[in-house]
Amino acid sequence: MIIPKKVSRPTKAEEEKILELEEAKKKFVPTVALPTKGKKIPELLRGFRDILPDEQPYWDFFRDTARSLAESYGFERIELPILEKEELFIRTVGKQTDIVEKEIYTFEDKGGDKVILRPEMTASAARAYINHGMLNLPQPVKLWYMGPTFRYDRPQAGRYRQFNQFGLEAFGSNEPIIDAQIIVATFYLLKSLGIETTTRINSIGTPDSRLAYKTELAAYYRTKKNQICEDCKRRLLKNPLRLLDCKAEECQVVKEGAPQILDWLDEDSKNHFMRVLEFLDEAGVPYTLDPHLVRGLDYYNRTVFEIWAVSDEGERAQNALGGGGRYDGLVELLGGREGTPGCGVALGLERVVMAMKELKIQPPVKKIDVFFAQLGDSARRVGLRIFEDFRQSGISVREAFGKGSLKTQLENANKLEVPFTLILGQKEVLDGTIIVRDMESGAQEIVDAGKIVQIMKKKLEIIKSLDNKG
Repeated sequence: MIIPKKVSRPTKAEEEKILELEEAKKKFVPTVALPTKGKKIPELLRGFRDILPDEQPYWDFFRDTARSLAESYGFERIELPILEKEELFIRTVGKQTDIVEKEIYTFEDKGGDKVILRPEMTASAARAYINHGMLNLPQPVKLWYMGPTFRYDRPQAGRYRQFNQFGLEAFGSNEPIIDAQIIVATFYLLKSLGIETTTRINSIGTPDSRLAYKTELAAYYRTKKNQICEDCKRRLLKNPLRLLDCKAEECQVVKEGAPQILDWLDEDSKNHFMRVLEFLDEAGVPYTLDPHLVRGLDYYNRTVFEIWAVSDEGERAQNALGGGGRYDGLVELLGGREGTPGCGVALGLERVVMAMKELKIQPPVKKIDVFFAQLGDSARRVGLRIFEDFRQSGISVREAFGKGSLKTQLENANKLEVPFTLILGQKEVLDGTIIVRDMESGAQEIVDAGKIVQIMKKKLEIIKSLDNKG
């Protein structure tokens, strides 16, 4: 508690003036505009949502932590367009994937081009890598991004038709340590948010090594055809590997007995995968081998993985928080240099925020140093300048210029748990003074308004030194 050297309380005349102003405010009844009868209130589209101010601390916590971690690992930020040519995702994601068959937002624009709201961002990052000649930069080129993506998905907990992704992408290196580093970085990002995770990991080899496995997988599923969903019956004919990505309950049971792709890997893929696991072991990152994990996009090869939140009771999240893997053929598929390797991960921000709430993780509270309270228009005019003086000095300050009642303003200050409130009325404006109220003791002193920033800096420094000693 700070005890001011000299404590001055308002004079009786000052107290009477404050009470008079508050009583005047009570008598004023504002006019409230009611909705016009018969007019329908606009509603959100199904699967879309507003992220309101009270939820923003979770999002800010994620954004700040993700930016810091990505930069510390040497990833540079890239901003990608929301709208792309339809062909980009048809070619890369795969025609027989659920995303392309059911979930993409695609339309023809006024120029006649077929365009798409991006359903993911790895393909866009690969396009940017090619378009801007990044192959001429020192490799690997390490990029990170954050922003909205769109899929016409079935809305449910943690899944929306507009959702936000954070991603890391590395182009130009086929070394297993790149796979491991991306997984390690993701693990520590989520750990920094308070979320313990485990990584489900698998290798799906190369396109050539998968041919024989697909034949064996299709043969197994044909014996179970009456036990799988209608979508999987179509996948069995078009793209058997997608059978392992089905989330239908009946198909999960059938999948348990399916042949494992690890038994069909080529030697290079096996060696690559073992080295990835060795790096993860060395880094102390927990993982679980999932021999049926394939991911839902056609461009993946070799390492694939998903990140799941865990607690003492086991896996907590309804869905994986994110996932990724290696995509060594993606750049070449888009017309880039042959054999350009790549690897990446993407996290769903909505799912991460949902996991934070389920695990009762509270984002850091931004500390406010000073609250500014005012009485009357003249105090507001001066207050605007004082507020800016504090902001430029680096002292965090809040105000309630839209409130007239001193009681209400002090209640706001209490909610923010500020150590000090500045009170400025008409008399203080005329005198060139301002009242400093210690919110813990209730003590008040009148000081020179022209020196208020310097005075508050000293008071805050004293509090900080006491907190450090404590």
